Amino acid sequence: MNQTAPETTASKPARKPPAAIRISDAAAKRINDVIAKATKPVLGVRVSVAAKGCSGQKYVVEYAEDLRKFEDVVEHNGAKVFIDPKAVMYLLGSLMDYRESKMESGFVFENPNEKGRCGCGESFSV
Repeated sequence: MNQTAPETTASKPARKPPAAIRISDAAAKRINDVIAKATKPVLGVRVSVAAKGCSGQKYVVEYAEDLRKFEDVVEHNGAKVFIDPKAVMYLLGSLMDYRESKMESGFVFENPNEKGRCGCGESFSV
């Protein structure tokens, strides 16, 4: 008699959800440079969204001295970005980059959730 072993389902480890944002190599390098020059102990940078500007929302990047309740932490090349929990819905799928030109330099966000942006580029709407 030919018996087949009972089917077993191996439990697969739960897949970690994708990070709220991605960090470019240039942004990671700039974050690491800024942290190294900080005058106080900091863990990384915090990204939040504030109700400002002519389009309604503005990205805010500041030092993160501590981990706050419910924050996501995204790390790339040693750079840590702390995501304000109220900002996650605005940032999902975004790329945080750092760009320099003759006229300006700063962190920029390529955000697939944006529906519009003001003329100066300081604020956005979703």
